Amino acid sequence: MQPNTARSDLRMDLALVAFLIALDVAARLLPHAPGFLPVAASGLFAARMLRMPILSVIVPVAAMALTGPALGADDWRISLIVYAAIAVPALFGMASRRWQGALPVVATMLASSLVFFALSNFAVWAFSGMYPLTVAGLTQCYVAALPFLDKTVLGDLIWTGVLFGGAWLVQHGPSLAKRAL
Repeated sequence: MQPNTARSDLRMDLALVAFLIALDVAARLLPHAPGFLPVAASGLFAARMLRMPILSVIVPVAAMALTGPALGADDWRISLIVYAAIAVPALFGMASRRWQGALPVVATMLASSLVFFALSNFAVWAFSGMYPLTVAGLTQCYVAALPFLDKTVLGDLIWTGVLFGGAWLVQHGPSLAKRAL
């Protein structure tokens, strides 16, 4: 790869990272339905689209770090686990790059949503003091969180569709418009 091409690729990657972080920050700070956020989907999207996919981990973690102080702090242990859990779609996205098409993307997002649910609620059980530190308490915590699971999964899938569909339109829209004329 020529130096100018590598520099241009890095600039394009950094522009996408900045755009996705800005989208996530705005979505977290503006009123939204519970669980209906682009943060997880943007990590997956970045992992699948960036020429340097390792940068994808920055997207959800930076968005969370930038908005956390404005939204109120959790126990640092809960926050640490939530930050790790929200980076999972980026990590899974890097691991799934070799498979093309919508099905691997949807499967990766579904798996990521379930991992986030499991890890974040485990952290709430372990560190919030809201539940007894017993199997019954853990079960109670997961049951209490179930009403949010479908909204999170739906939001993750819709935002995944918006991001990947938008990218497809940017890539193919001009040629479709030419064919229509």
